[in-house]
Amino acid sequence: MRKRAGLSCLALLGCVCAPVVGQSAKQVPASTSPAFPGTVSDWHGFVRRDFEVDGRACRVVVPAVRAAENPWLWRARFPDFHAEVDRRLLAEGFHIVYTNTDGMLGSPRAMAHWDRFYAFLRERGLARKVALEGVSRGGLFVYRWAAQNPDKVACIYADTPVCDIRSWPLGQGRGIGDADTWQHLLSEYSFTHEQALAWNGNPIDLAAPLVAARIPLLHLVSENDRVVPPRENTYVLRDRVRALGGELEVLSVPEGTAESHGHHFAVPPAFVDRATRFVLEHTATTPGGAVFHHLREGLVRSRARLQAPGKHRIAFLGGSITHNPGWRELLAAELRRRFPQGELEFVNAGIPSMGSTPGAFRIERDVFGNGPVDLLFVEAAVNDSTNGRSNQEQLRAMEGLVRHALRRDPGMDLVLLHFVDPEKMATIRSGAVPAVIANHERVAEHYGLPSLDLAREVTARIDAGEFSWEQDFPDLHPSPFGQLLYYRGIRRLLDAAWRVAETTDVPAVRTLPAAMDAACYERGRLVDPSAAMVVRDFHRVDRWRPTDGAGTRPGFVDVPMLVAEQPGAELTLRFRGNAVGLFVAAGPDAGAIEWSIDGGDFARQDLFTPWSAGLHLPWAYVLAAGLPSGEHGLVLRVAMPLASAKGRSAVRIAHFLVDERE
Repeated sequence: MRKRAGLSCLALLGCVCAPVVGQSAKQVPASTSPAFPGTVSDWHGFVRRDFEVDGRACRVVVPAVRAAENPWLWRARFPDFHAEVDRRLLAEGFHIVYTNTDGMLGSPRAMAHWDRFYAFLRERGLARKVALEGVSRGGLFVYRWAAQNPDKVACIYADTPVCDIRSWPLGQGRGIGDADTWQHLLSEYSFTHEQALAWNGNPIDLAAPLVAARIPLLHLVSENDRVVPPRENTYVLRDRVRALGGELEVLSVPEGTAESHGHHFAVPPAFVDRATRFVLEHTATTPGGAVFHHLREGLVRSRARLQAPGKHRIAFLGGSITHNPGWRELLAAELRRRFPQGELEFVNAGIPSMGSTPGAFRIERDVFGNGPVDLLFVEAAVNDSTNGRSNQEQLRAMEGLVRHALRRDPGMDLVLLHFVDPEKMATIRSGAVPAVIANHERVAEHYGLPSLDLAREVTARIDAGEFSWEQDFPDLHPSPFGQLLYYRGIRRLLDAAWRVAETTDVPAVRTLPAAMDAACYERGRLVDPSAAMVVRDFHRVDRWRPTDGAGTRPGFVDVPMLVAEQPGAELTLRFRGNAVGLFVAAGPDAGAIEWSIDGGDFARQDLFTPWSAGLHLPWAYVLAAGLPSGEHGLVLRVAMPLASAKGRSAVRIAHFLVDERE
């Protein structure tokens, strides 16, 4: 987590969160998507490829960053009409596909072309199950193909779909019909008029195989539609599906435009959101259907808060994978869509190299510095283990920051995230649970917090052949592809937690259980270095900045520091609390300290880390914990360097760490 100071995700944020019209094919990473032939053009900022399959014109719109499972949406008819959901799904890593069988009205000839197009796309790696989208007469295509291929269909989303040819194009009921298209349909199907009237292959006749296959269904309709009246189409199918024990969800617009006889309308943003989530809910697969999250008490409290009007705050506490752009911005955009009635503020409390120990002491400043927080995401599993924190330290720190948050606001929600690194993958493959994840899970279980094991999910997906570690998680940092994978895993947890929240009542605030470790850092805070009394040779630098060309971290450069650069420099600090420590900038010249509490024996601590040679690394050292209640005195001095550390005597203190107890 220390070798790369940053990760550029501009393509992810520009193309996935909000695609920019005019993006060229050169901006899309070639490695992120299956290869497709044909000519290249722009479609709403995404790359569109046009080619032929089985003699039919086809097209595939490629996501800027594909989702791991290669999900796809297959549009039947009118591929550029009401494309809001398509564009949202592209941002979620979906491919959007279309084959021109337009005049075939879902006939056996069309179905044969669809079969061959499906086989073509599967050969190029798209998921086995597809989400079908039928617009208007496209309903004839999607329902007939789904009934013939139920094992290949994840869900059906239909927009004002034709579900009975007697309603349209015949116009036998309330609809205006289309006489020319009716004659064309008779020819396409080789029907007589009487045979067409008696035909039992309409979507309304196909409820049984759809319900038997448990294919989720969602329709968007206009109540005054006189072209495809919903009372003769969608609602007939819905009643038949329900009679068989299934469900068809309907999103209803009161009226469409007069010019279109009610058939066209602007799709409400809430309906775009619901249709997008519907497709995502039924296509977001994991290897073997595995679930990588634990809901425990869930997120009932945060859901209730975020649904209310007013200002709400969501915070992210972690290291560089939180600090850098990617999953955090994607999740913020998703939460804004889910809770449009509130004013959401997002707090990025990610600092590279930080784990739970520094988190427990900086949480008050960095998370709660601007006020209450309704929902907090915490990630520390990578840095806690790679930074060499002991099991006891991991437990004390994670429990401390959790208790700090819940003592401050018993009604807030927290989610613990476990990110991946190669050591964790090796442990998981051996059949064991990485120690740091086990430690953090103990805290989550004790406090009823949701958690997500993305280390296990990434390992399972790599082992399933979906992608590679070298390309998609370079140097522990997710590529745009990996960032999208993290985001989708978190969103699956939120989907599950908030689905449960709809039918679950819990107290508005928690009753905090007794601490597992009484010495946990639950009252951790940062103490300004000016609180110390200088005995000799320490001096304050108001805006410290290195002169050796080594790197720095945000918040640990151009800030006040208490600095000493020669052995024998000494200071004292009086404090009340359970624990005391230092937040230092440990660079190439970082030395060692000797320290004593309350007149006890001196102990030695080298401040130089394995990553200090090229970086003034912010590092938290807890010198003593579990101290008796009351006031204590710390004496700290710069130690003589060992022979192996010749020339390293610098000590730069950004903060003292105190777990403040009476």
